[in-house]
Amino acid sequence: MGEPMKDKLEQLTSLAIPVRRDLYEFVIRQDHEVSRDQASKAVKISRALAAFHLDRLVADGLLDAIYRRASGRSGPGAGRPSKLYKRSTQPVVFTAPPQNYALLAGIFAASAGSKRSKEGAEDEARRRGLEIGTEARKRAGKAPTDRALVGRLADVLRENGFEPVRKGGELRLRNCPFDALANDYRDLVCGMNFAMQRGILEGLRARRIVAKFEPTPGACCVAFRIGDTRNKRGQPLTAS
Repeated sequence: MGEPMKDKLEQLTSLAIPVRRDLYEFVIRQDHEVSRDQASKAVKISRALAAFHLDRLVADGLLDAIYRRASGRSGPGAGRPSKLYKRSTQPVVFTAPPQNYALLAGIFAASAGSKRSKEGAEDEARRRGLEIGTEARKRAGKAPTDRALVGRLADVLRENGFEPVRKGGELRLRNCPFDALANDYRDLVCGMNFAMQRGILEGLRARRIVAKFEPTPGACCVAFRIGDTRNKRGQPLTAS
C-alpha cells in the first residue's frame, strides 16, 4: 500500500474516535480560529484532553494550527500567543479504489470554451438547481414560513458542501466545493454555480431571498441576502 493511501486511512482512523470527531466537527463549523478553551467547553471535556486531541488532528493533517495573541497586541506585556485551530487548507478525500473526477471535469471545462457552450452549461446548472430547490420545497411542508425556507436553503447548501453560515441578514458560503476547477476555469465554474444557486431559489419559491454574485477569496462566489424581495436587476423575484 502506498504512502498516500496509508495517510488517508490514518485520517479516517483518527476521526473514528468519537471525542476527536466531535472536536473536529466543532472547529470546522466555526468561521474563526478556535482556542483550546473554546473547544474543550464545546465538547465538555478538560482543556488538557482537548489539547491532546486537537494536536493529533493537526498531526493527521485534518486541522491547521496557528499562534496568535488573543489581545492582538505585540511586544512586552502582551502575553503569550495562544495556539488556535482551524480547518486544514488541504481537502480530506478518501475513495477506494482511487478516483479522479476532477480530471474528467477539467476536460469538460476546457472543451466548453465558446460562449454558446458556456450558456448551455449555465442553463443545465440552473435546471439542476431548480430540481434541487423543488425537492427541498416539498420537504418544507405546506405553506412554509420565510424562516423555514431559509432553513431548507441552508440544509441544501450544507448537503452539497457549501458550508453556509448565517451572518445577520445574509447567508454566506464558507466553502467552494468546486475550488480545484474554479482556480483554472473561474468564469465557467462560477457562472454555472451562480446559475445553479438561482435555480435552487426558484425551486424553493423563496421570494424573500436573493442570490448575489460576490467572489470572496477562500470561499464561494455566491452569497444570499435574506429579506430582499428584488433580484439582482431590481425586478421582483419570480418562481417557476
